[in-house]
Amino acid sequence: MTPVRPFIVIVSVWAAAAQAAPLVLLFPAVGQPDKVVLSGRVLKHAPTGGSSTASKNLRWLTSSNWEGAKVEVRFAGRTATATSGHDGNFEVTLTPGDGRHFEPGLSTAEAHVDDAETGIATVDIISPQAPFFVVSDFDDTLAVTNVAKGGALSAGLFKDASTQPVVEGMAGFYGCLRADKPARPVFALVSGSPVQYVGRITQFLARHGFPVFGLYLRDFGPKTISGYKQPLIRALLGTLTQPAVLVGDSGEKDPEVYAEIRDEFPERIKAIYIREAGGPQDAKRFEGMLHFTHPREAALDAVAKGLADAACVQAAFAAEPK
Repeated sequence: MTPVRPFIVIVSVWAAAAQAAPLVLLFPAVGQPDKVVLSGRVLKHAPTGGSSTASKNLRWLTSSNWEGAKVEVRFAGRTATATSGHDGNFEVTLTPGDGRHFEPGLSTAEAHVDDAETGIATVDIISPQAPFFVVSDFDDTLAVTNVAKGGALSAGLFKDASTQPVVEGMAGFYGCLRADKPARPVFALVSGSPVQYVGRITQFLARHGFPVFGLYLRDFGPKTISGYKQPLIRALLGTLTQPAVLVGDSGEKDPEVYAEIRDEFPERIKAIYIREAGGPQDAKRFEGMLHFTHPREAALDAVAKGLADAACVQAAFAAEPK
């Protein structure tokens, strides 16, 4: 009986999903005072129920997409419409118009489809005076996944926002990148995690005290086996005018991806931080980057570069062993 159990689980997931109402996923985003790009996905059936973490995750991963849904997106008094594509995805660009601007800081946006649950997400507008913005990876940078040791599948299916371990010290590092600045940076998470996990990742970040992030996740398919991060980071650099700080890990291809971006935008990259998480140890991978073991090392380097506040770092890591 063992070989057919996964099939039975997936069939039961589909059967349960058929009873649920449609759902709009609107992805948290970062933007400029003069422009915000908002995207999301429309699901035919909102995943519900599930007796285990694995079954709940499978419900999200196997949810069917709604093609041709008419989506209305609202933000800061502005409205735009779109039609979801074959993958359920939609994207709109909103501008304030009439010589106005979107107010820097956190706000919320909504995406509405008739007969579906409305999607709500945060939008973080960066101030023109902000010194930089942060692009971060997720797996093995903020959350312990052990991708280099084959742990991605296990974490993806059997963990959730409350059970996946956090990389200790990273929230403190990010908090100090944000703290004590007249105009604070915004944070964008560019990750290989599936777009269906947007709620799970948002909950994880809030649970562990990270700043609010815009989420730019992977849309699984043959075109995203590799090379999916570079277009997202290029788009962010095109939307935001500030320089960027890039943070990732050594377990997969972050050093290579970030080196490619640095070569393309040499004047826009202020620093690159790579957490040790396995993978090839060739020193050439980390040229011009800080390859760190503990987030305290990255935080101290950020202080030296004028990116983080020294008092904040001292307080954040006061209890850490030297």
